Amino acid sequence: MKPNINDKEYRGAMGRLLVMYTQVDYLIMRACAERIATVPDEEAQLSMAKQVGDESRHVRIQQQWIKNFGADTTPVFSELQQAMFLQHFRSLNWIDFLTDMYVCIEALGGEAVEQIVPMADPGTRESLKVPLQDEIDHVAFGLGRLKQELSALPEAERYTYIESISSRLDFLDDSLHDMGLDIPGMFKAVGADYQCVVDSVMQRRQEILESFALPVAA
Repeated sequence: MKPNINDKEYRGAMGRLLVMYTQVDYLIMRACAERIATVPDEEAQLSMAKQVGDESRHVRIQQQWIKNFGADTTPVFSELQQAMFLQHFRSLNWIDFLTDMYVCIEALGGEAVEQIVPMADPGTRESLKVPLQDEIDHVAFGLGRLKQELSALPEAERYTYIESISSRLDFLDDSLHDMGLDIPGMFKAVGADYQCVVDSVMQRRQEILESFALPVAA
């Protein structure tokens, strides 16, 4: 059953989630903008430049809806946490950037957001329509490019890296929870079954990892 959108608990939790999503899109925009100058080729530059524009549009859409929704606009992530996010992505080599940005943040983070949409009020659903549609392109680029980079590695190195992806994802997930955010509580307050959300994200994660199991060259 969907919660009453006028319910104080629902509006408080959804407001926090909307602010968090908007901050994440802003940070993705910043991280991708900084990376453009050092990506390996023009194809990647063009894809990431498009993403920067997309994320900018998402931030504007979501900021306007947050205002209309009447949400508390206090940042969910502190200035220090935002700086740490950007520094993390600055420190990564290209293949690690692709993994952390497009597997963890875009693909798996987007999967979690999609689980909230059916429970959301009409205005919130509309505010997320364009961002979630654009993320399909972002994920397709990122996962496709990661597969390309993996296929270029020597076989042993490739499989060692694929094995390491789960540990990278676990570390990033733990880092999010260490920020002190009551993600399960917020999801519950907006009508989502948190365990179902987790199960969906883990299934998507497994599908992605299995897609990286490239065939051995003859």
